[in-house]
Formats: sequence, structure tokens, C-alpha cells
Amino acid sequence: MNLSKVDTSNPNNLDKDKTKAELEELIKQMASLQDVLMAQRKYSLLIVIQGMDASGKDGLVKKVFSGVNPMGCRVKSFKTPTSEEASHDFLWRIHALAPEKGMIQIFNRSHYEDILITRVHKWIDENTAHTRMKHINHFEKLLQDNGTIILKFFLHLSKDEQHERLLERIKDPTKQWKYNESDWTESQYWEEYMKCYEDAIENCSEAAPWHIIPSDKNWVKEYMVAKAIVDTLQKLPLSYPSIK
Repeated sequence: MNLSKVDTSNPNNLDKDKTKAELEELIKQMASLQDVLMAQRKYSLLIVIQGMDASGKDGLVKKVFSGVNPMGCRVKSFKTPTSEEASHDFLWRIHALAPEKGMIQIFNRSHYEDILITRVHKWIDENTAHTRMKHINHFEKLLQDNGTIILKFFLHLSKDEQHERLLERIKDPTKQWKYNESDWTESQYWEEYMKCYEDAIENCSEAAPWHIIPSDKNWVKEYMVAKAIVDTLQKLPLSYPSIK
């Protein structure tokens, strides 16, 4: 795995207008499939979204899930663990938010932060990081055995595009609320983060493989994520329950 060799723009040469139109259809299809998912209550869907700062995680959630029923979809953004969370194992707070049957749960950042930022800043050693990777594989297998479908997306952004987006958060008054000085600090660790992401993608794909999503162009990113979700839901034996 070498992320520097993976295209972050438009590797499939998608047509912009056609792709945007197809995205709108995918959003409608997702809404219909979610309706059956909620009614049947046999499966649940866990969406894991990871990416560097400014890779467009929030915008992706806003667009791709714009058509779903809010009653059947939750979003959780994981921050620095609280004192209570830190007193437990690193998956404790994650497991508590795993989706029940019939639900879609979106993790905007996730348990993978515990082998990314913690590793980049040397808050954990290498042995701990690789032990956690094994635990993550077991955890995801446990969820799958209980009927949870897991889709993991790495939003693959170029370093130059990240720089432009971080500058935009300073210049654009409508985006200044997103500005965080620490984003610039973290961007200095780009190479270290890429190595840790490569390790996570290689070593944490036993139960659920990663989707590497080119993210320099938002419309490409949104289309590819929406298509992966719809394709996955269409493969499930979903059906409305009948009257007993």
C-alpha cells in the first residue's frame, strides 16, 4: 500500500454533469433502501469515514445522506476521549454507539483515531498500535456476526488541495467557523499520517475492507461513496415484513 501512488482527483475520468445527475438518483435509491432496512430490522449499517483535516467529511455526510429518514440515521463525531472514556479500553465508547438493527450509524472519525493521531504523536508505542489493530479486526468481526454491515471510507486528499482548503477557511467568511489552528499543526505531520493510514488499510481489512475515495473533487467523492452504499444495500436480502 502506497497512498502517494493513488489518484486523489478523478481516476475514472467521470463526466461531471452526468455524475452529479447519477448522484441524485443514488440519493433517492438510498432513501428507498433505508426504508426497508428500518422496517425489516434484520441488518444495520455502520459507515466509517476517515480522512485528513479538510478532506470533506462533514460535507460528504450532508450531501450523501440528505435523502435518508433522520429517524433511522445517526451521526457521531469522535473527539478527544473524556476522563470516563479514557478510563476504559479504547473501544468502549465506540461499541456503545454501534447501530442497532434497522439503523444507519455514521462515524465521522472513529476508533481508527486510536491508531492514527495517537501513533503519529507517539502517545502509544508500536506494539500497542499493532495490538489495537488486532482488536479492531475482532471488534468489526463481532459487529458483522451480529448483522452489522460495515463500510469504511478513507477520503484520499492531496496535500496541495488540503492546503488550499485550509486557506479557504481563513478567507471565506462562511467557512471561518471551521478554522482551527491545530489543523495547520497536524498538516505538518502529513507523511507520518500517510504511513499510519497505509498500515491501517493494510492491517485492518479482515472483516471490512477499506474504500479509498479520491477526494480532491467533492462531486467525485460524493458519487463514489453513495454508489458503494447503494450497491451494498442492494445486495442484502431486504424485504418489508408482512403481517403475521
